[in-house]
Amino acid sequence: MAFAGVMAVAMVIDALLGWPSSLFVRVGHPVTWMGRLIEVLDAGWNRTGDSPLKRRASGVAAALFVIGLAGGTGWLLQNAMPSGWRGTLIAGILAWPFVALRSLHEHVAAVAHALQSGDLVAARSAISKIVGRDPAKLDEGAIARAAIESLAENTSDGVVAPAFWGALLGLPGIMGYKAINTLDSMIGHRTERHESFGWAAARIDDVANFVPARITGALFAVLGERPKTALACMLSDAPKHRSINAGWPEAAMAGALSVRLCGPRFYHGELADEPWLNGSARDPDTGHVVLGLRLYVRAMMCLTGLLAVLAFV
Repeated sequence: MAFAGVMAVAMVIDALLGWPSSLFVRVGHPVTWMGRLIEVLDAGWNRTGDSPLKRRASGVAAALFVIGLAGGTGWLLQNAMPSGWRGTLIAGILAWPFVALRSLHEHVAAVAHALQSGDLVAARSAISKIVGRDPAKLDEGAIARAAIESLAENTSDGVVAPAFWGALLGLPGIMGYKAINTLDSMIGHRTERHESFGWAAARIDDVANFVPARITGALFAVLGERPKTALACMLSDAPKHRSINAGWPEAAMAGALSVRLCGPRFYHGELADEPWLNGSARDPDTGHVVLGLRLYVRAMMCLTGLLAVLAFV
């Protein structure tokens, strides 16, 4: 089975359909199923009375269990596929829920539309669905900056990384990766409860996203209007980011749009003094969110085309 072809099919389906709300109401979503399992393990295995070492060991076991279950399910499904184009098509349909291509565009576009209409209340509501910072403290420029940063980072986590691991390993790859990403989003935080229990989830996620983050950055840089400038910005500023991966797509996007990103922001009422990416540039505005979405569409079309070519090669 041509795994790259499977991913190309999944991305085309998701671009056309997304995950319909009627389907979500009836069956939910595979990622929410993973989330429920993680919640059960977190409640049962992450005991506050245990030592940090024991909680870390429990977190390792929980992460390996969820990833193994997801990857193993993908392996069983993949081995049940018929050969040839029928197997590629069926596997692409099964991989479809794990690619968040359309939903990412819709969430960021909702922010852009609210800003364009001058409705800051709606814009704050829309941005609160995709970032963790306090929306009440965000003005128009800060909302635009948050939307562009979320678009850049989530392109890597939500689209490129699943496509990368799916093209490499097929259904076990994409389902295993989605388990990794869901674990990190739910328990991979440096909070009192999850500092030890979520340690493994965060470290595994860093490894899984290492290559996809740099691919995403390269796509944004090369397909932007200023490739050399964007590449230079990515190479110089990405290492400044607190995340070993998120800085690459964000710095590339900052260079491509000629705006500054990252910088200080409020999380849960506390100021996080983050460094600027492309710090000498101007702050983004509503128009830059629209330009970022256009760059995102070009990058995703290019990625889908590359996957289709790899499938035939």
